[in-house]
Amino acid sequence: MTENAQQQPPAPSTDLPTQYAPADVEGPLYERWVERGYFEADEKSDKPPYTIVIPPPNVTGSLHLGHAFQHTLMDALTRRKRMQGYEALWLPGMDHAGIATQNKVEQQLAEEGKSRHDLGREEFVERVWQWKEEYGGRILGQMRRLGDGVDWSRERFTMDEGLSKAVLTIFKRLYEDELIYRAERIINWCPRCLTAISDIEVEYQEDAGELVSIRYGEGEDSLVVATTRAETMLGDTAVAVHPDDERYRHLIGRQIKLPLTDRTIPVVADAHVDPEFGTGAVKVTPAHDPNDFEIGRRHDLPSLTIMDEHGVITVHGPFIGLDRFEARSAVVGALKEQGRIVAEKRPYMHSVGHCSRCKTTVEPRLSMQWWVKVGPLAKAAGDAVRDGRVKIHPEDMSKRYFDWVDNMHDWCISRQLWWGHRIPIWYGPDGEVVCVGPDDEPPTGEGWTQDSDVLDTWFSSGLWPFSTLGWPEKTPELKKFYPTDVLLTGHDIIFFWVARMMMFGLYAMDGEAPFHTIALTGLVRDEFGKKMSKSNPNAVDPLVWMDAYGSDAVRFTLANGANPGADVPIGEDWVKASRNFTNKIWNATRFALMNGATIEGPLPDASEMSAADRWILSRLNTTVAQVDAYYDDYQFAKLADALYHFAWDEVFDWYVELSKTTFFAGGEPARVSGRVLGEVLDVMLRLLHPVIPFVTDALWTTLTGGESLVVGDWPKDSGFRDKAAEQEIELVQRVITEVRRFRKDQGLKDGQKVPARLELSGTALAPHEAAIRQLLRLQPEGDAFTATATLPVAGAEVALDLSGTIDVAAERKRLAKDLAAAEKEKAQANAKLGNEAFLAKAPDHVVDKIRTRLTKAEEDITRIQAQLERLPQG
Repeated sequence: MTENAQQQPPAPSTDLPTQYAPADVEGPLYERWVERGYFEADEKSDKPPYTIVIPPPNVTGSLHLGHAFQHTLMDALTRRKRMQGYEALWLPGMDHAGIATQNKVEQQLAEEGKSRHDLGREEFVERVWQWKEEYGGRILGQMRRLGDGVDWSRERFTMDEGLSKAVLTIFKRLYEDELIYRAERIINWCPRCLTAISDIEVEYQEDAGELVSIRYGEGEDSLVVATTRAETMLGDTAVAVHPDDERYRHLIGRQIKLPLTDRTIPVVADAHVDPEFGTGAVKVTPAHDPNDFEIGRRHDLPSLTIMDEHGVITVHGPFIGLDRFEARSAVVGALKEQGRIVAEKRPYMHSVGHCSRCKTTVEPRLSMQWWVKVGPLAKAAGDAVRDGRVKIHPEDMSKRYFDWVDNMHDWCISRQLWWGHRIPIWYGPDGEVVCVGPDDEPPTGEGWTQDSDVLDTWFSSGLWPFSTLGWPEKTPELKKFYPTDVLLTGHDIIFFWVARMMMFGLYAMDGEAPFHTIALTGLVRDEFGKKMSKSNPNAVDPLVWMDAYGSDAVRFTLANGANPGADVPIGEDWVKASRNFTNKIWNATRFALMNGATIEGPLPDASEMSAADRWILSRLNTTVAQVDAYYDDYQFAKLADALYHFAWDEVFDWYVELSKTTFFAGGEPARVSGRVLGEVLDVMLRLLHPVIPFVTDALWTTLTGGESLVVGDWPKDSGFRDKAAEQEIELVQRVITEVRRFRKDQGLKDGQKVPARLELSGTALAPHEAAIRQLLRLQPEGDAFTATATLPVAGAEVALDLSGTIDVAAERKRLAKDLAAAEKEKAQANAKLGNEAFLAKAPDHVVDKIRTRLTKAEEDITRIQAQLERLPQG
């Protein structure tokens, strides 16, 4: 079944410690993998390529469960492909994280009583680089703890020299193709960070605000508008109504007095207004609301900015100098004095955007910024999925992707920061504008200045799949490893990162998409399905779990919950269960090695094998085929579940136990079963390795004497199936399971031996009598044997002598009491369900609960009656 199994036939080893200690294995083993260069990809190799670029974590970040989740899945994909003979590249790196990193350094400076302006731009940027070298990239070491099989020799940073050249190159190309322009538009503005921020950097939460209704104008010519931001009325330049709204048709085109000001503003008709919402009239503040900005453009309205970059009011005497929130209360107070407040609702819960970095309320703001014209780029990104060049998995996520790329607005790419890729635009003294590429010399002479803004972090990370491979140069790496095979990332950034990579990849690489497949995952949540947050007590540091239970246990738990596109609940008890699984693999493999499991010599012919041997090999090949299919469909939860049940249930709980009598008896059958068990362990450890790499590599090298599973062969389905053996062992399992259930019902201890007579002749169970007796603790019948309980099962009969093992009278009394209670429960449930008056009034969930109680009571009655019938008479 496996080639390596016959290449290095070592003697069986029993040198494994009696207990598995992850801390003693994982760290040294990972360093050995790295030192031997197992993860390094060779662009000169003639092997087929397989490439994944890691979504670059922020240089400020540390490993959280979301990282651990996605890294586990990417590592599993890459390790399997490497074992399948691919030149596998999993490329690591970090994002410079403009706002987050700048904030870190500004906080340091604040502790010294300084600001970035005290240092100046050049010195401040140098300080950020120093911070990056000293404190940044902590997550890289934590990735090693998790077992990430990345090619560390190719680690990249979004502001390293090569990637900076890529940024300048694509900026100039886009600029020259008129796909980058400068214009005034509404952006998300953080008054604390003093910069535009991207949509993904805005976190929305329900805030308790106020909704005030304000009357504009007088008498029959008045209108009432409602707002949660009363201070913005100071910048109103119109009131809008729907053109078909009869209530306001007479006002359209007329001027109306704006309260608290000496201005009049027009009433305009715009189809954007919903006449059914509120009063059907809306205030229009083009400089401070994105929808109002669009209305303003359609009606050629002026845009009046009423606050500065700090959120301080700059217009209308009484309010000048007030913070926006102070101004809100002052404006409402002034309107009340004039009798302009028609209604107030307080508190009014509504969704408000906050800066994800500093939690400041975001202010929509009209600002001169640099933009990418996304129309043609977004269309290309949509076409690549529609025509099948790129597959989205799961497929139902495609709709979300199309909803985004088909309706994408132009992208604001400028940020008012000092840390980042500075926009390569130079302005001359006479209004000249020059875009400077990587091979251009910037203009010199008096009056020439470079744009002070930097590019949005997503601009450089959007180039990641090809810039990390050397683009714009035509490098061997780019030729070998682009396009990448799969992008595995959370569905929450499909809009912000995935779409940008698609747009830039197709644009820069002559229509060749950056990846063949987009595999979207859900988000990690706590065991109750709640979102994990640092502000809640449910946030978990995965490193703590790794210390307690081992990295393999954390990885297996995460993979076991990874259904495509669905969120992943995780709790510590589940990690403990995975730790028990790794311990089970260790202990069972150690037992197998001590009892003759080997890969020495060829696999015996099927004619030499027992039914149990043929059964486990048949199940092994079925599992290989299942796991391959699940990998190809990104069904990580299903493959983890299949491996778990095969290893624990079929190999350890059934095959090893069924074979113990053979091993203990010795001779040729024991040799054959030992070779079969060695084969099964060899293949099973290979299958498990991509998900739980540490414990499997330690065991496999001990079993086989091979170098490492990292560079081992992936198993193939040999095609061996034995349905007859599977059916035969299923009969054995039915007998053992049924008798075990009976023993448990009678209160017998697991190790308690019971005399028994087995009538197996004429059935497929006959060759398994010794194993059945061993597993069920059944002694041979003696001269005084009396069959006090008989169980017909699977065409055979098992007669047990329970005299002396249980107090029959006491057991009958106990069961009779349980039966009476079950019958009483049934009667009560039937009475309620038969009461029409009760059913008419009771909620559905109450009725369903009673039906469930009735079903359980009926099942209990059937079970107890069967137990009573099986008890000895007397």
